[in-house]
Amino acid sequence: MSASDRFLNGRVIVRQPESGFRAGLDAVMLAAAVPDGATALELGAGAGTASLCLAARLTSITITGIEIDRDLVQLANDNAAANFMQDRVRFAAANAFALPLEFKREYDCVLINPPFHGEGQASPEPGRARALMDDGTLGDWLQAGLKRTVSGGTFTAILRADRLNEALSALPLAGVSVLPLWPKPRESAKRVLIQLRKGSGAPFRLLPGLILHDDSGTYTPDADAILRGQAALALGVPRL
Repeated sequence: MSASDRFLNGRVIVRQPESGFRAGLDAVMLAAAVPDGATALELGAGAGTASLCLAARLTSITITGIEIDRDLVQLANDNAAANFMQDRVRFAAANAFALPLEFKREYDCVLINPPFHGEGQASPEPGRARALMDDGTLGDWLQAGLKRTVSGGTFTAILRADRLNEALSALPLAGVSVLPLWPKPRESAKRVLIQLRKGSGAPFRLLPGLILHDDSGTYTPDADAILRGQAALALGVPRL
């Protein structure tokens, strides 16, 4: 069974499984952080939320989404068609660590929202567990995405904040920017966006970050503009 969710103020409608993992704010923030390019690749695309939100913002980009769950691939392609994006957004069933030859190319932009929970945090629901459990492969996900990024292109990921150190140890030292997502003022970040410009020699940058909610729990104006599709997140990694 699936149910529909609306994103970007209703511009994107995505059917997702009623049980198991359901994409939400993380997918929208990830899509908002990807800069312009002609081609993009999403690894672990799920039902297609991030890719479709990206396509809604960048109307000339062509996106390939890779997902290992064939049922989700069918759902994602149905979602692309329902949003009239099937000519630019295509999803395929494959293992992100063993891509078929047709996908073994370089892309201007690569994006991932990888599984990011560790041992002992598995969900009893198989689909949700597969989406969330990395089994120690976070570094492999990052390396797989970086490998498919063209020189001068960007690799963007959203991660749990407490795994930032692990992620940075798997990436090059230069050309990386990190943007924390603060749940509320004076609260620790729970998520971070990482963007790397491949081949850049720019020094590491820790950006000011984005506060998602005010003290009352209402979205801040900046966060609300992104969630409505009225603004993007500019991590701006230099080409050095």
